[in-house]
Amino acid sequence: MPLRTAVRYLSAPIRDILRPSTTTSNRGCAAIAEARSVLEHELETIRTGGTWKGERVITSKQGPHINVDGSRGDILNFCANNYLGLSSHPQVVEAGIEALKKYGAGLSSVRFICGTQDIHKDLEQKLAQFHEREDCILYASCFDANAGLFEVLLGPDDAVLSDELNHASIIDGIRLCRAKRFRYKHMDLNDLETQLKESQSSRLRLVVTDGVFSMDGDMAPLKGICDLAEQYGAMVFIDECHATGFMGPRGRGTDELLGVMDRVHIVNSTLGKALGGAAGGYTVGPKPLIDLLRQRSRPYLFSNSLPPPVVGCATRAVELLLTSNEIAQSVGDKTMRFRNKMTDTSLSDG
Repeated sequence: MPLRTAVRYLSAPIRDILRPSTTTSNRGCAAIAEARSVLEHELETIRTGGTWKGERVITSKQGPHINVDGSRGDILNFCANNYLGLSSHPQVVEAGIEALKKYGAGLSSVRFICGTQDIHKDLEQKLAQFHEREDCILYASCFDANAGLFEVLLGPDDAVLSDELNHASIIDGIRLCRAKRFRYKHMDLNDLETQLKESQSSRLRLVVTDGVFSMDGDMAPLKGICDLAEQYGAMVFIDECHATGFMGPRGRGTDELLGVMDRVHIVNSTLGKALGGAAGGYTVGPKPLIDLLRQRSRPYLFSNSLPPPVVGCATRAVELLLTSNEIAQSVGDKTMRFRNKMTDTSLSDG
């Protein structure tokens, strides 16, 4: 047999293996078509249900006045979480630029390998100081902080008692842990006490609530929650994303406003709203908890470090609040002034 013929004969099975069969190709196309049909049906369900979320394209920096693609001139912006106006504050922006120049765009690493710079530790120290807690750990977002806390802290012998209207990230985080789950009616202290009684056989118990609930703006009855937690030997956790920076006389949050800073044990919050608005979240609390989170919290262990410009911006925002209470206190004054003017306008139009 000629050499050329032999090579062609031997290589034919390899070509057949590498070349997808018509049957296999058709099955792949059918699978994609089926998936597309399912996805389009889900999208149409969202549209017909009236819950479709469009995205407005902003062509300016964040602020009370913004430019939006397709609109003429400035538009008044009432829907950002830029509570203190620090997202475009000159000092905050400059701090981000300086961090970018000195420390680079990013770390290309998780924290425990080669992703911790001195600015990360400095920000964690300042956040712990701001909240008057022992220690702090940074995350890529507060969603990650909520996803990483409960499965580390609570095991199958423990119990978590959660307000029924807690944020989605809290709900998802609790789903990841193996603790027994109790859900109490929204801000209902009587129902919370019932759940505390039912969970008394648990080793550790954690009462979980938003400080300020983002959808309706109502505030958790933290004094009553802390009273019950102490009575039944439970810990208290609050999510302060919609309170940090402006609730309380120094902007420390709802626990400061309601006089229970020393009775709330764990606080999760964000850098993505009042504290510069860029990105990032964190947990503050007892040092042994923070140390354990650094060892076992999956969103922390397997996510890249916060980029230096984000850290620089957030650090400067926290420094502004640590230096003076004026920024935090201005929010209440502006709120009352705006509310009074809106009321006067409404009455005059009526």
